[in-house]
Amino acid sequence: MQHGGELIFRNEDLDAQRCRPEFVQAMSEDLLWLGVRWSEGPDCGGPFAPYSQSERRNHYLDAWRKLRDGGFIYPCTCSRKDVAAAATAPNDADDEPIYPGKCRNRTDARQFAEPRGVNWRFRVPAGEVVSFEDLHFGPQRMLAGNDFGDFIVWRRDDVPAYQLAVVVDDAAMRITEIVRGADLLRSTARQILLFRALRFAIPAYYHCDLVRDENGVRLAKRHDSLSIRKLRELGWTPEQVRDGLKP
Repeated sequence: MQHGGELIFRNEDLDAQRCRPEFVQAMSEDLLWLGVRWSEGPDCGGPFAPYSQSERRNHYLDAWRKLRDGGFIYPCTCSRKDVAAAATAPNDADDEPIYPGKCRNRTDARQFAEPRGVNWRFRVPAGEVVSFEDLHFGPQRMLAGNDFGDFIVWRRDDVPAYQLAVVVDDAAMRITEIVRGADLLRSTARQILLFRALRFAIPAYYHCDLVRDENGVRLAKRHDSLSIRKLRELGWTPEQVRDGLKP
């Protein structure tokens, strides 16, 4: 890599309903077509195999146990409907509602040998400011309990949530710099709390501006935005896709 670093390809495939082998293959092909090369992956899959989160469950379970034993998380029986009906309104359309705290004072976490059957929420230190220096947007300050609330780290269907899985993987893979979209700024505050609770080193973050169309609308599947595969079929070159130039 240009600055002497390494790029790791991680397939975040915990949602079994959305992740299929053919999608992983297409993702790999599209990235290679764009000129993206990564330098690490599991030996069993060949030189270009990604790490797959679906194969790393034991790592997430270890982290869940540490959080449970440390009193950082609690079991929650509230449904999405319950939370939506009672919670504070979300700060923006892309973020989750602030949990109203119905189950927050439960003290029976250590009675659970496994996480399945209930949601597990991280008990944020209400009133504490979580701050970090974003390499693009500069200093960031978010107030726990106000800008975001107790968030899910393990789902009732026995699947680790995104917030927990990426923190565990970032630590295990020795990630030092993370580049991602500005829509995940608030998630960074949540993840910093998890890094601290698990006593992991916190990486540096660069949140980039989101790619938008000519009307300023964020490019997303829900807005029928074109995929890289579709742009390839329309005759775009890798250079045009990378530079946002139409053919």
